[in-house]
Amino acid sequence: MSEFINNRSALSDQDRREGLKKVIRMLHAGESVDAAKAEFARISDGISGDEIARLEGELVAEGLAVSEIQRLCDVHADVFREQLIAEDELEFDAIPGHPVRTLIRENEAIAELIKLTLEPQTLAFASNPDAVADQLATTLGLLFDLDKHYARKEMLIFPYLEKYNRSAPPKVMWGVDDEIRDAIKDARKRVMARDLGVIPALSVLYKKIQEMFFKEENILVPMLIDLLTEDEWLAIAKESPEVGFCLVEPDGPWIPKRLPLTGEAFVKAMHGEETLPAAQTQPTQPADGLIRFDTGVLRLDQLTALLDKLPIDITFVDENDIVRYFSRAEDRVFPRPKTVIGRHVNNCHPPASVHVVEQLVNDFKSGVKDSEDFWINMGELFVLIRYFAVRGTEGQYLGTLEVTQNIAPIKLIEGQKRLLS
Repeated sequence: MSEFINNRSALSDQDRREGLKKVIRMLHAGESVDAAKAEFARISDGISGDEIARLEGELVAEGLAVSEIQRLCDVHADVFREQLIAEDELEFDAIPGHPVRTLIRENEAIAELIKLTLEPQTLAFASNPDAVADQLATTLGLLFDLDKHYARKEMLIFPYLEKYNRSAPPKVMWGVDDEIRDAIKDARKRVMARDLGVIPALSVLYKKIQEMFFKEENILVPMLIDLLTEDEWLAIAKESPEVGFCLVEPDGPWIPKRLPLTGEAFVKAMHGEETLPAAQTQPTQPADGLIRFDTGVLRLDQLTALLDKLPIDITFVDENDIVRYFSRAEDRVFPRPKTVIGRHVNNCHPPASVHVVEQLVNDFKSGVKDSEDFWINMGELFVLIRYFAVRGTEGQYLGTLEVTQNIAPIKLIEGQKRLLS
């Protein structure tokens, strides 16, 4: 990534940081975007995405709520847009199958869907809602494929930003992602109800999505390219199919430069059929291959297969609020990529729901509660999510167990069954 240029050296780093903070404070105080742009131009002719990320982190550490940064996220982007240094051409966006290329190709597909289909259908809806409401609602459903694009950021990319102490950008971006998700769902309902008042909301939605393209490609991606190792990109590429892709699939398997595998061997490795050198860590196994419990003895492969065969999804968070384990049931309700391991549980949830997670864990730690249940409708699924405080033999808190199950088939059971099928 390019370094700062021109008048950067005229100010100390501390003066520059304070000046940049002043710009954001001006915006949050309600001053005009033009005034903020003028102040920003006085400070520097260019700024990198990583500098913005570190700046936001400092503001959060000083007490500025993430929701405040999120509230004016698009305004920030508008101010910074003209000042971001033009980056050298990103080599990763030209490498078939690389996560950066896939992200950008998805943005291009979404932009095309908006320009060629959604915007014309929205205009037609304004003139004759009955004629095109069903078509527009269907296309908005297709637009919600964005959920997979955002989920890959949140589950696979954000853990690495947290690892490199860039914790503010994930929280802000995740909050805006959720705003977009909610806006798509709300707009679709209003279109199906033939509500013409949805048209201005659709215009705002399309702009917000396009603003996210800019933030991803000009702030997030350059920052990731500076920070991530090839092995970390490989982990993201390998786990991506677990979460899914938006509108387009990767245009080929990405073969890292350091990987001594080619062609078919690499494809097998990406599907778990072959070990990737230096890219995957296997669980530690006792010397004799046996794990001894008070109630029996199992081999590691037996225990792993047994836990994965249970008709429930299990996730365990330890006493320090770190995700330590999840099972891989055949039909998981929620995707769980391996990058979740070692992540703080608060960072695994949208900013809007973190307070619920914190309250639940605190209640478990203090002994106020030993369990909590939630249930939600998800299309044809009726999902029961149960949380249990895990305690040691003397009652000490060891962590939280999450158990998730689709109980829709169970609710349909009636009568008795006493014979083999």
